[in-house]
Amino acid sequence: MAVGDIIVGMDIGTSKVSLVIGEVNNFGQIETLCSTSNICNGIKKGKIIDEEDVIKTVIKTLEDAESESNLKINSAYITIYGKDVTIVQNSITKEIKDRYVGITAKDISSAIMQAKDIDVPEGKAIIDIVADKFVLDDGKVTSDPIGSFCSSFTLKAQIVLANKEYIRQIHNIFRKADLEIDGIVPITLAEKNVILDTNEMNDSVMILDIGAGNTEIGVFEGSEFIYTNTIPLGGDNITNDIALVLNITQDEADKLKKQYGLAMKSYIDNDNDITLNTCKDENRNKVIKSSELIEIIEARVEEIFKLINDDITMQGVKSKINSVVLTGQGIVNISKSDVAGKVILNIPVKISTGRMVSTIRPGYRTAYALVRYVASRQYAKNVSSSIDTNKEKSAVKVILEKIKDFFYS
Repeated sequence: MAVGDIIVGMDIGTSKVSLVIGEVNNFGQIETLCSTSNICNGIKKGKIIDEEDVIKTVIKTLEDAESESNLKINSAYITIYGKDVTIVQNSITKEIKDRYVGITAKDISSAIMQAKDIDVPEGKAIIDIVADKFVLDDGKVTSDPIGSFCSSFTLKAQIVLANKEYIRQIHNIFRKADLEIDGIVPITLAEKNVILDTNEMNDSVMILDIGAGNTEIGVFEGSEFIYTNTIPLGGDNITNDIALVLNITQDEADKLKKQYGLAMKSYIDNDNDITLNTCKDENRNKVIKSSELIEIIEARVEEIFKLINDDITMQGVKSKINSVVLTGQGIVNISKSDVAGKVILNIPVKISTGRMVSTIRPGYRTAYALVRYVASRQYAKNVSSSIDTNKEKSAVKVILEKIKDFFYS
């Protein structure tokens, strides 16, 4: 990245589309120029069910951002759900012609481009290459080998693949919104630098981002990105359960969840009476015990963690996880959710205490994390989004060609 680079990050979630514009300042930090979001009803359980609704929401979000920032946005980076992503590990050993010259940026770029030469399964396309670490011929491991004197080095990288059908859908949406795609990044990979603290960055950690409609799983073994997936359940399912079981409106169910949110009935201090204001039963002013409400919440929270446990066990990654970091608006306001997770997963679980978490509004956290992730890419040729100060529209390029710059080419 370079001082003055402007990066646009867009998170297309299950309940809203969020956008953050960030600029790299003189200290190499991200200054937020704009953050905006709009409710989106076109995605359910991580699937695009109403393309026109998503298009309208993307366009409205762009218009709001352009009005707030006085910029014309021609391109943006976007997030992708873990369920549409496959990670392939690859290693490339590169010989250095003259060990006394030292490793150059050109050597690194060449190695990274070699790393993407894999057999890509049918129906998949490469969207990212994560240069994890470099091992010099003397065994030294480094994240930045430029200038090191050696005869050869080995690059360990993760090749991130996405489902072509998702790329086709999202490209169609952006084309109709007259917007280019700069790059596509898995949600938990983008969030890592924001969600984890310094010690966790080097540990074997699973990030669980429990949002409104989905739970995103991201497993990192040290700096290595090894697994991601999506569980199609989130905080909205808890609200729906409360509304259905108690026969009340969604609004009242959501208020009760926030007011009495507790993940385990065994932690109830006082089993208070709750008067239901919108109950559709014959008894309009029905009174229940708070324990009845907590039982409903507990059952769904337990199911979410059980599905996560089944998934990471089946994929063979559970044994590699030392700790779990929990985040997301769908769960963090439910007390003892970390304890419930620890009981079911049998792994230490904590609510995220990453340095950036408390400073970013929750609704924009993923989009902001995306901007930070893009800005942090050491060897990228160009990370800046296409921005103008006029209203002239630009032509949309083919998505996979545009992403090539994101591969450090």
